[in-house]
Amino acid sequence: MKFPDHIKIGIGFKLGFLLAAFGILATSLTGYYFYTSSRNMLTSAAERDLLTATQVVGRNMKIIIDVIAEDAQLLAAIPETRNVFNSSADLTAERDKKILADTFTAMLSAHPEYFQIRLISAIRHGLELVRIDRDGRVLTRVLAANLQEKAHYPYVFDTLRLGRGDIYLSDITINHEKGAHSGLNKPTVTVSTPVISRSGKTLGLIVINIDLNGLSSILKSNLPIAYQLYLSNQWGDLLIHPDATQTFGFDQGRRILIQDFFEPVSTLIKGKGTSVVMNVEAGPKKQGGHVAAFVRLPFGDTIEKRFVILGLSQPLDNIVRETTKLGLDTIQIILAFSGLALILSALVSRVVTGPLHAVVGAINHFSKERVISTLPLTRNDELGLLSRSFYDMQTEIMAHLTELNESRKALDHLAQHDTLTGLPNRRMFFDRLEHAIANSRRSGKQLAVLFVDLDHFKEINDTLGHASGDKVLINVAILLMASVREVDTVARLGGDEFVVLLDTIDGQQHVMTVAQKLHDRFQQVMQMDGHELPVHASIGISIFPRDGKDAGELMQNADRAMYNAKNQGRNAFGFLEGGPEG
Repeated sequence: MKFPDHIKIGIGFKLGFLLAAFGILATSLTGYYFYTSSRNMLTSAAERDLLTATQVVGRNMKIIIDVIAEDAQLLAAIPETRNVFNSSADLTAERDKKILADTFTAMLSAHPEYFQIRLISAIRHGLELVRIDRDGRVLTRVLAANLQEKAHYPYVFDTLRLGRGDIYLSDITINHEKGAHSGLNKPTVTVSTPVISRSGKTLGLIVINIDLNGLSSILKSNLPIAYQLYLSNQWGDLLIHPDATQTFGFDQGRRILIQDFFEPVSTLIKGKGTSVVMNVEAGPKKQGGHVAAFVRLPFGDTIEKRFVILGLSQPLDNIVRETTKLGLDTIQIILAFSGLALILSALVSRVVTGPLHAVVGAINHFSKERVISTLPLTRNDELGLLSRSFYDMQTEIMAHLTELNESRKALDHLAQHDTLTGLPNRRMFFDRLEHAIANSRRSGKQLAVLFVDLDHFKEINDTLGHASGDKVLINVAILLMASVREVDTVARLGGDEFVVLLDTIDGQQHVMTVAQKLHDRFQQVMQMDGHELPVHASIGISIFPRDGKDAGELMQNADRAMYNAKNQGRNAFGFLEGGPEG
């Protein structure tokens, strides 16, 4: 810039003008850098958190399917199921069917996500013998005249080929079976297991039909409202989508594929990865402004290598909302400082160069190492205003980063702990058990697993309510923690089932001492909301390596020992072979 010769411009004004211009430029670039870097950091953190949440939902889905499979196996194993086939007298058979129908009804009442439970014969063209349907809010037993032959359905003839305890898991489809009540024309998945006599003959099968919409509601129950859930089969056909009209296109003679909405998912379908995270921009057939994460999950028989694609997404605006506010604040700071710098540029001198360098140094230090430096906050001039504004911006960014870290820690904790008792959950317990087994193999020392199941816990829930039942579970968790060493692990598997890992024991007598201690404490009356509750438990014990070579076998034998204790009167403990004691 050139000024007329008659206008005398001093060095102070020129220096002030240059410094003001530099300050405006530096502040603008710094503000833009903080805005863009904060946006990128928030987006990257959201992508990581979304992938973690997707993996947690995937594990929850597997747990739910496993629980349904256990329900089917339980129904197939109870004596009344085999009695239906073995009863020679019509009156006896009808009595056993009535007992079984009541059992089916109780299970449907406890699981609103179940559409239907049936017992189907292996003969007579797969005739249904006992069938309970959900019809709206009513549970209906289908009478003999309306029972149907189902031998031509894959879930019947494929299940009848399986062995004892094996599980058949169907593809997720629309239920078109005639007379399916609430399940008719609804998305469903079928879980079934064979009923096998003591001699090994296949008598029939237990079939549980699951409401996919109910399963979806369970999976979304603990997710933030902004999260959207997606599910597809192994070919990419959408099964769950925020827009229900985009699902089950193959049932209507058209293909609606998840890879058309989220192209990177095609790598999962082709088997080239197990997870993918993406930032989906607006475009044809795409969800504009979303961050999405997808994982590939095994589904059904591992021999068939079937799988599903599970995903979560959330709007990008929801993630960067705070950075938008930060950008507006940054612009306001820049404008305020620019105006002030222009007005006072003539008064700027070399006195301010030192503090200016300190501010620029603090900016660079924060941008590189995220460390808040000491600034001249107490000054009453423009440098003080700049310092305070920049300090506020740094503080706000650090607060956002701290909040993101806390959210990530909370997700990690939820993935490994029971939300009611705070104890380790099934996943964390199995991790510790496998680690303890590895240590035991190296050291040659033994360890033990105690499977604890409360006796008559359902009666407490039924009489005093679930809130009191939850308090009982919390008190039981406290009791178990107080009864073992700090090196031992107490976990809640679910419901009223707990498990204790005794890490490094001296022998069977050591375990029996601990079990007797627990048994004695369960004999004490528990004070609960003014009530004295006798809370007892059945305890099954397994010792490594005597009762199992791996975590699954140890847990299975401890579970069987616990059921042995229950079958012989409850409120006892013992090993699988030795029978209950106490």
